[in-house]
Amino acid sequence: MTTGSGAAAGRIRPLLLLPALWALMVGAGLLITGPAAARWPLSAESGVNAWFAGHRTGAATAVSEWLTLVASTEGVVGLTVVCVVALVALPRVPRWREAVFLGGSVAAQSALFLLITLCVQRPRPVVSHLDPAPPTSSFPSGHVGASVALYGGLAALAVTRLRGPWRYAAAAALLVVPPAVAVSRLYRGMHHPSDVVGGLVNGACTLLVVGAALLASRGRPAPAPTGREGGQPPLPRSAEGAVPAARGARRVVVVRHPLACAEKVAHQVRDILVRHGCTDVRWTSTTAERPCGGLASYTAAGRVDLVVVCGGDGTVRACADALAGSGTALAVVPCGTGNLLARNLGLPVRPAAALEEALRGEPVRIDVGRVSGDGLAPTRFTVMAGAGFDAVMVRDASPRLKTSLGWLAYVVSAVRHLGDPAMRLTIRLDTGDVLHRRARMVVVGNVGSLQGGVPLLPDARPDSGRLEVVLLDPRGGAGWLAVAAHLLRGMTRGRSVRPAVVSTTAGTPPAAGTTERLRARGALEYFSAARVDVRFAGPQAREVDGDCAVEGTQLVAEVEPGALLVQLPRSKHPALARPSRATAPALAPASAPDPSGTRPGPSTEPAPVPADGDHGDRHDGPAAPVRPGRAAPAPPAPLGRARDVL
Repeated sequence: MTTGSGAAAGRIRPLLLLPALWALMVGAGLLITGPAAARWPLSAESGVNAWFAGHRTGAATAVSEWLTLVASTEGVVGLTVVCVVALVALPRVPRWREAVFLGGSVAAQSALFLLITLCVQRPRPVVSHLDPAPPTSSFPSGHVGASVALYGGLAALAVTRLRGPWRYAAAAALLVVPPAVAVSRLYRGMHHPSDVVGGLVNGACTLLVVGAALLASRGRPAPAPTGREGGQPPLPRSAEGAVPAARGARRVVVVRHPLACAEKVAHQVRDILVRHGCTDVRWTSTTAERPCGGLASYTAAGRVDLVVVCGGDGTVRACADALAGSGTALAVVPCGTGNLLARNLGLPVRPAAALEEALRGEPVRIDVGRVSGDGLAPTRFTVMAGAGFDAVMVRDASPRLKTSLGWLAYVVSAVRHLGDPAMRLTIRLDTGDVLHRRARMVVVGNVGSLQGGVPLLPDARPDSGRLEVVLLDPRGGAGWLAVAAHLLRGMTRGRSVRPAVVSTTAGTPPAAGTTERLRARGALEYFSAARVDVRFAGPQAREVDGDCAVEGTQLVAEVEPGALLVQLPRSKHPALARPSRATAPALAPASAPDPSGTRPGPSTEPAPVPADGDHGDRHDGPAAPVRPGRAAPAPPAPLGRARDVL
């Protein structure tokens, strides 16, 4: 009975930080104008203002006048009103929350600014002023704070609400405005350096607080549409206008992540399935103990034609692990933070559109990887597995930031680990020689693109019968810049225009262990193989499709060619022939590792890593790639210390 008021209270709670922000800003202002005024660096501020005043030019003055206009009270208020009206009136569904976020951020920053200036009195710099001096205190800069709230808010909306790589360019252009305004205020003699810093802090903190209150989803997870697991969702009153059912998809199990898949999306999924003639639909919700819900019991009880997964990459991975080799098709409804499999397969990022297009298509076979290691039970992955930098980035990403910022929370986590030391490791590709390397990160991928189309593994294709590997080892800031430039060039070359799934029958897979190139001044090294065995000098963080795994000294990955059927739109796989359940044999899962620790055929045990101390037990990887057979698929293998990454 209190769900609505509780959710509202949860949304309002972050706004209670605004009085604390006011108190901190007032304290900082009183410190700047009092005890710290004669101490460095505040004592050097007058020299900075004098330098700007002595280097004024006609062109620079014209630019500063334009920046003053876009950050003035009239300019900020006018543009805010235009943007708020556009967010409400232009989209087919009004963006009320985004509109309130933008208008509320500007209003809250302005209110804080006025309250701070009532308590802090600081005179303007003692230089010639190019603008009339307003009666308010010089600390903090109102122009700078307002520009952060407005243009920073627009940048946040561009990144989180728009699609396509161009959104990052738009956000970058918007984020340049506040620092430029800050420099222009110094140039025009209107503020001390600490004043513009105070304006930046005031605007940024206000933006974060209001964003946490209005853009974050803080409600309790909605129940499944049926109200009870296993039941059928209520059918609409009329099934008129129903489209023909997807081929072989009349018996459907919907696996729903209750946090990622909101009630609105769940009802959209129900309606779409009904329109496609899927009348026998069962729903099951995931839990921490059952990452694919009751899927195993449904598949064991009888024939299931289609499994619809409403969740993120972790939920998709768990369901793919259960379905690989079974011949049951999987449809991805992207509801998570990253949704990398859906993006790499060319599916729309909107959940309802992704399911609609998939059901109008046909099932296509793609590869899956199978990963194991010391303390890591053999389990399959559809996207990537790795160790080092990417694993600690996933492990330390804030759940609250993931809720409010989406995948940008991983960027925040990554910045914290840019200075982590490199790992010493050995890598063996198929039956090749052991290679000794050092790296910050090792990633083994079935697909290659990250969010925004960043081509981390540009040659990875989900039906190539191979796994692609990248070792990342940038040296210093120059190395990181070289990596960023290389990946940015890959985005601008338009690699994403190539089909997400292409046939490999026309060509020959690359040779085992191919080390085609070093890229980004040697910071990136690429390999290709069907089996990858990596040993580390010491325990390292590991991840599988965005799920954290226990630390360990080994990561073995092996491809299972064509093991998973995925329902895809026809336009996404023009080169593939349609698989037939009657003619295409089911693929058997890879056999479990031999308890004796040996593998048939040539030895694949790599040489010991030159490390400090012993590695302990070294588990061999899974058996050879899966081949057609009649064995039943293995149940999903849990990940150690798994974290539910949406």
